[in-house]
Amino acid sequence: MGKKRIIKKSGKGLDQGRKERALGKATKRHIERGVLHIDATFNNTKALITDESGNAIISSSAGALGFSGARKSTPYAAAKVGEFLGEKGMMIGLKEASVIIRGVGAGRESVLRAFSGKGVQIRSIKDMTPVPHNGPRPPKPRRI
Repeated sequence: MGKKRIIKKSGKGLDQGRKERALGKATKRHIERGVLHIDATFNNTKALITDESGNAIISSSAGALGFSGARKSTPYAAAKVGEFLGEKGMMIGLKEASVIIRGVGAGRESVLRAFSGKGVQIRSIKDMTPVPHNGPRPPKPRRI
């Protein structure tokens, strides 16, 4: 028969160890203006801070902060991503940012609210969600 397997699911969401480890790594760059790119999909919420020429500086996602499965796509997880990027942004001297949002996930606005709540001034918000111009391929005709 063998042993019974017991799967333990952790009820907690945010992994504090991962967040502290990521906050501990200090970047040497100092910028005052940046661009926040938010990619909100149905399965995850990713965010990236770049300088004005497009060079990546800080990135994070709900999965990188320890959320897993269906919890990655929640507005709470997205808010934690925004808070994390806001804290890191203040550490490198970020004062104002433009925002580019892509995707239709649940964490679109909560990332932005948490990020601006950390004291970063938002200059502009652009929604650049890709829209299919011809739609998906139609199904094959039925054969009877």
